[in-house]
Amino acid sequence: MDAVEDSDTFGLSSAKAQMRGRFGWGLVLLLSVLAYGSHAPLIGLCKVDGKVPFSSSSVVVLVELAKLFVSAVLLLTRDRSSFSSRGATSARSVLPFAVPASLYAINNNLVVHMQHHMDPVTFQVLSNLKIAATATFYSLLLRQRLPMLKWLALFLLMVAGACHAGALRGHPGEVEPAVNTHLYITPWGAVAVIVYCSISGLSAVYTERALKSQPLSLNLQNLFLYTFGVAVNSIVHAASTAGSNFFEGYSAWVVLIIATQALNGLLMSFVMKYNNNITRLFIISCSMLVNVTLSVLLFNLQLTPLFFVAVGLICIAIHLYYRVR
Repeated sequence: MDAVEDSDTFGLSSAKAQMRGRFGWGLVLLLSVLAYGSHAPLIGLCKVDGKVPFSSSSVVVLVELAKLFVSAVLLLTRDRSSFSSRGATSARSVLPFAVPASLYAINNNLVVHMQHHMDPVTFQVLSNLKIAATATFYSLLLRQRLPMLKWLALFLLMVAGACHAGALRGHPGEVEPAVNTHLYITPWGAVAVIVYCSISGLSAVYTERALKSQPLSLNLQNLFLYTFGVAVNSIVHAASTAGSNFFEGYSAWVVLIIATQALNGLLMSFVMKYNNNITRLFIISCSMLVNVTLSVLLFNLQLTPLFFVAVGLICIAIHLYYRVR
C-alpha cells in the first residue's frame, strides 16, 4: 500500500479507482433491484379485464432477442478480439450454455402449469424455497462452504419472501383477492414446487459455474447463452401457441417489460460472472420492496404489517451475511 501511495500521488488515483468500482457496483445492484421489482407491477398495468392479453412465451422470446442483440453489439464494439482467442468458439466453450437455456425454458413452462395445482399465495410462499435450493447447489457445485450464520441469513430471506405474500391489501376495508383466496395445494403441485425450485437453483449455479470457468469475455459468453435462449424459447412458443398472432395484446407497457427484463438479465449475468448467486438472491429479495412500493403507488393498495416485518428481516439478513467473517 505504501508503494502504491509513493508512486500514485499518495494513493489518490487508486482511491478514485476504488470509488468508481464501488459506484459501478452500486449502480448495477440498484438497477437490478429496480428492473426485477418492476416486473409484476408492469404486468398489472398490461392487464385487460383482469387478464394478461399477450402471450408470455412471445415476450420471453423477445427478451432473449433483446439480450442477444445488446450482447452482439457490445462484443463487436468492445470485445471483437475475443473471437480470435484460441478455442473461443469451440464446442467445449459453446455447448455448456445450452444447459441453462434449456432449464430456464422448462421452468418458464412449469410455472404456468403449477398455477392449476395451487393458489397464488401458496405458490408465492413456497417458491421461496428457490433460495435454499440455490444456496445448496452453490455449496455443492462451486464448493463454497457457508457458515451457519450465513445459512441463517438465507433462511431469513425465505421468511421475508413468505411475508411478502401478505404485504398488501386492496382498497380500504377490502382484502386483495389473491390474499383472500382459499389456500390449497395438490400432491402434484407439491412435487412441481420441489422440481421448480431445484431447477431454478441448479440453472442459476450452473450458469455461474459456466461463466467463471472459461477465460472468455462476458459479452461472448452472453452471446452463446442468449443464442440458445432464443432458439429454445422460439421452439417452445411455436409449440404452445400454434396459429396465434405473435404480437397480439402488445402495448407500450409490454415494450417496457421487454426492455426492463432484458436489462435485468444482462445485469444478472454480470453479477454471476464477477460476484456470485448469493448476491443475486439478495437482489431478488430487495426487489420485493420495489414491487410493493410500486403496487401501492400504481394500484392504490395498502401496506400490511407483514411488509415491515419483511423489510426488517431483509435488513437483518444482509447484516448477518455480509458482516460474517
